[in-house]
Amino acid sequence: MRPQKKTKIALTGGIGTGKTYVSKQFSDMGIPVFYADEEAKKLYDTKGAIAFFKEKYGDVCFTNNQLDYSKLATFVFSDLEKRKQIEAFIHPLVMQNFEDWASQQDSNIVMLESAIIFEAGLEKFFDKIMVVDAPLDVRIERIKNRNPKLSETEILQRINSQLSQEEKCTRSDVIIWNG
Repeated sequence: MRPQKKTKIALTGGIGTGKTYVSKQFSDMGIPVFYADEEAKKLYDTKGAIAFFKEKYGDVCFTNNQLDYSKLATFVFSDLEKRKQIEAFIHPLVMQNFEDWASQQDSNIVMLESAIIFEAGLEKFFDKIMVVDAPLDVRIERIKNRNPKLSETEILQRINSQLSQEEKCTRSDVIIWNG
């Protein structure tokens, strides 16, 4: 018997829209969810990634010889060229891990949760794209609660480094309001 094709759904939305909350609802309904950010963080700790960062940026991203995520975030959210270099390295690895993971799931529907589906050009990998949306003030409050060390300026910088919610909503198949 031929294996049944899996329907692949991307769940996206800007920082603070509540993607993780919504994805957990899908998970509770029996749809396996792959968390791209978590997978990327695991990949950042591999020898290959550490060698990549050392070669490209020296010790700038490291504290005590360990990759420092706050320093890395400074790169990702403030320097477009460095962000593109990092994404070009990590996205193919994340997507390969997603494909491997998806093939091992018993469900005929799988979901990947990621804020940057469109920014990374990943839409071609999915049958449907859902976007989670929420008002800006709610998003800012959620981000403050999650990371109280960030200033409102830093929060807005991170929000503005991603594709606008309006554009994500226009390009998605389904919009989930999470205000």
